[in-house]
Amino acid sequence: MKIVVCVKQVPDSAAKLVAVDGKATWGDSPLVINPWDEYAVEAALQQAEAHNGTVTAVTLGGESSKEALKHALAMGCSEAILISDPALSQADSQVTSRLLAAAIQKIGDVDLAFLGRQAIDTDTGLTAAQTARLLGWPALTLVSVLSNVDPAARTIQVQRSAEEGRQTVSAKLPAVLSIVKDFGEPRYPSFMGIRKASRAEIPVWSFADLGLSALQANVSWLEIFNPPQRDISTEMVTGGSPQEIAENLVEKILAEKIL
Repeated sequence: MKIVVCVKQVPDSAAKLVAVDGKATWGDSPLVINPWDEYAVEAALQQAEAHNGTVTAVTLGGESSKEALKHALAMGCSEAILISDPALSQADSQVTSRLLAAAIQKIGDVDLAFLGRQAIDTDTGLTAAQTARLLGWPALTLVSVLSNVDPAARTIQVQRSAEEGRQTVSAKLPAVLSIVKDFGEPRYPSFMGIRKASRAEIPVWSFADLGLSALQANVSWLEIFNPPQRDISTEMVTGGSPQEIAENLVEKILAEKIL
């Protein structure tokens, strides 16, 4: 079984997004693999172990994005591929999905593609469904349990975590899945895995390597502003008795025209 897991490098979850000169910046926050994607890597590795398969990690970005791929390799992925191109600076979720779909097709004979539920920097949660649509594959989103995967019969059955409860759905392979944290705790990178990842040669694919020309984003951020600062003051309402405190509070509320 051939499996692809799509990961992303994002700022640390404790980072604060601010606007500087009309552009978004995370400051000097460290970059890490998207936490949701670790669950996708775990799901992919479990299926590879169960069905004698391989897992290829794919990401988009600059040279620094290789760190996210090395994390996936340290967890146990077989290979990693970086998609990098100057035009990526203007990519939205549709451009991202077109690139991932093209990479999956270039890898060839892929049975399953795994993604995390969403990325913590953009939080759109659209990429899995958009990638599946471009590939013409079923999209199994918000998956918490892989009930049954049968490579011979080319079928898969999963449980989805929805607001109203769990849904059991089935589909034909190949398929695209997005994984939620209810799937189970992802494994830690092993010492040997970290050593292997540090020595790994990660190929870089451009738009041209994927047979694509520059892609135009449909959504662009023209300018970003910080929210206006609000001056907040606190005043303690006092009194000689609970009744007097309540009366003073009512007078304050009426004076401020809150009621």
